[in-house]
Amino acid sequence: MYKNKTLASDHINNHAVIYFFMLVLFLIGIIFGAIIVNSMNIIQKQDLFFYLDQFFGKLLEGPIVEKNEMLKDTFLYHLNYLLLLFILGLSIIGLPIIWILLFVKGLVVGFSVGFFVNQMGWKGLLFAAASIAPQNLLIIPIYLIAGSLAMIFSLALLRKLFSRRLQQPILQPFTRYATLFILLIGVVGIASVIESFVSNEAMELVIKWMYK
Repeated sequence: MYKNKTLASDHINNHAVIYFFMLVLFLIGIIFGAIIVNSMNIIQKQDLFFYLDQFFGKLLEGPIVEKNEMLKDTFLYHLNYLLLLFILGLSIIGLPIIWILLFVKGLVVGFSVGFFVNQMGWKGLLFAAASIAPQNLLIIPIYLIAGSLAMIFSLALLRKLFSRRLQQPILQPFTRYATLFILLIGVVGIASVIESFVSNEAMELVIKWMYK
């Protein structure tokens, strides 16, 4: 266990710049998402809120999707996202796409929270806290770690390509890379359970309270 902690500490220290870059990229995405909300005109906001209000109304009538089905769909969505990052990390040309995916994830979070707050004030903030925050406390770090690992592995392949040490084995780094992604997938399963059962229930309670 001590050895694993040491390896993790060394890994973070050696690649702190990459993790920081990914975090900044994600935060920039959140800022851009909030800017997009503020740049929308009144008609666009009203149209989007109309569809949101329709969704709230249907949710008050009863569950739209069964929780088990939601769990399956949610887990598959996050699984596909992680697998995409994993595959992109195996190719040097996939590096820019990794950045785009992390940026877009931040943009979606920033836009969603920004729109709820813009249209519903503190009630929107409460709704966002109930429906978005719980699972994203796990999902966001997972995506940041997965994106960083993919970038690290991709850069390692790039260095190997331009290095004369072509005989350097790649199997061991790949095994570590794949193992870490398997662990992240396990954590994604926990986040999917939270999203399907905890966040969904909290969201329904907040909507019912708002429409009393």
